Amino acid sequence: MSLLSYETSQNMLQLLDVMQSRVENVSLSSSLGRILAQDIVAEFSDPQFPTASMDGYAILHSDQDKESLTVLGDNPAGYDETRVIHSGECIKTFTGSKMPEGADTLIQIENVTFDDGKITINEKVLKNASVRPVGEGYKAGDVLIKKGTKIGFAEIGVMAGLNCVMVKVSIKPRVAVIATGSEILDLGVDSDNPAQIRSSNNYTLGALFESAGADVIQLGVVGDDKNTIMQTFQNALNSADILVSTGGVSVGDYDFIKDIVPRLGADVVYKGVAIKPGKHILLAQKESKFIVALPGFAYSSTVTAILYVLPLIAKMLGSKRAYKTVAAKLSEDFTKRSKLTEFSACNISIEDGEYFVNFKNKKIGSSAILTNLLDGSALMISGEEDGNLPEGTFVNVILIDNL
Repeated sequence: MSLLSYETSQNMLQLLDVMQSRVENVSLSSSLGRILAQDIVAEFSDPQFPTASMDGYAILHSDQDKESLTVLGDNPAGYDETRVIHSGECIKTFTGSKMPEGADTLIQIENVTFDDGKITINEKVLKNASVRPVGEGYKAGDVLIKKGTKIGFAEIGVMAGLNCVMVKVSIKPRVAVIATGSEILDLGVDSDNPAQIRSSNNYTLGALFESAGADVIQLGVVGDDKNTIMQTFQNALNSADILVSTGGVSVGDYDFIKDIVPRLGADVVYKGVAIKPGKHILLAQKESKFIVALPGFAYSSTVTAILYVLPLIAKMLGSKRAYKTVAAKLSEDFTKRSKLTEFSACNISIEDGEYFVNFKNKKIGSSAILTNLLDGSALMISGEEDGNLPEGTFVNVILIDNL
C-alpha cells in the first residue's frame, strides 16, 4: 500500500475547503470555553483618567517640603471629583478614586501624620507615585482579545470590564462518534465471552472532541455488518459535520470502511499515511462534511484523532490552533521502532525554562496501551528520516495535557 508522508497529509488537511465558522451570540456568563468570533476592541482607555492605586492624599509633588498641607476633604471611589488642588492643599483619596485636578502624586496614609485638618509629610515619595496613568491597562482602540481565542477566566474578566453583555462566538461543530467491531462491548452490557473487550474509544474521543470545542453525538457500538455500518454512517452524516469511526480501516475480511465510504457518495482524500500508530487512517469529504475513519486500538485512535480530527474542529471554529507543539531536549536515548513518522508517548518537564523529554514508566508494546497517555503525558514526534536519537537531541513534542 502506498502511504502519504505525514507532512503531506497535514498540508492536505489544512488545504481542505472547510465551511466558514458559523456564529451565534451568547451571554458573557455562558461563553466560558467558547471560541471568539470577533476581535474584542477597547472602546475607552483603562483608566480613562488618572486614578489612585492606594489609599492616601492627593498632592502636588513639589509641596512635599512644606511644613503642612490643608486637607480639603475626602474623595471616595466612584465619586466624580471636581475640586482643583492648589499649592498647600490636598484631598484624602482612596484606592480606585479619580485623582483630583492639579494633583500629580498620591502619598500613602502611612507616610503622613494627620492633625486638626492638616497633614505633615514624614516620608517623601516620587512624583506620580501610586497614580495609575490614563491607558495604563489599555488604550482606546487596542485589540485586547483576538478572534479565534478560546475564552477563559481572564478573557471573561476583561470583557466584563468592557461591559460586554453578549459575546459573538463560533457555533460548535457537531462530531458523531462510532465504534465498530463485533468484539466491542458497550458499557453496562453483560457478557460471558472473555474474547470481547469494553468500548473505550468512543468515550475517549468524545471527551477529546468536547475539550476541543465540539458538540459530540455518541452513536455507540456497531458490529461487523456492512449494511448496519453503512446505515449508521448515513444517519450520522445527516446530523453531524464530522463523522469519526474507530475500527474496520485495515485490510482484514471484516474491515468494511474503505468500501462503505465511496458508496456514501464521499470522496476519499487519502487512505494510508506513513505514521505509527495509525497508518491505515482514512479521510473523506462529502460536500461540507467529513469522515475520518481511525484504527481500532485505543492509543492509535486517540493519537490519530489528535492529529487529524482536532485540526478539522479548529478550522470549523476559526480557532488559532488545534494543539501546541514545542521543541524539547531528550533526557535519555530514544530507540526508533520503524521507518515511519512515530508519535511516542512521553513525559515532559520544564527546567530553567527549557522543555525536556523522558520515557519513564511508558510501556513499549502495541498501539492499544492507552494508559501511556495518563499523568500529563505528551507525544514526541520522530520523523521518517530519523533513526535512533541520542540524549540531548532536540525533538518536537505535542502537548496534550491542555487539550
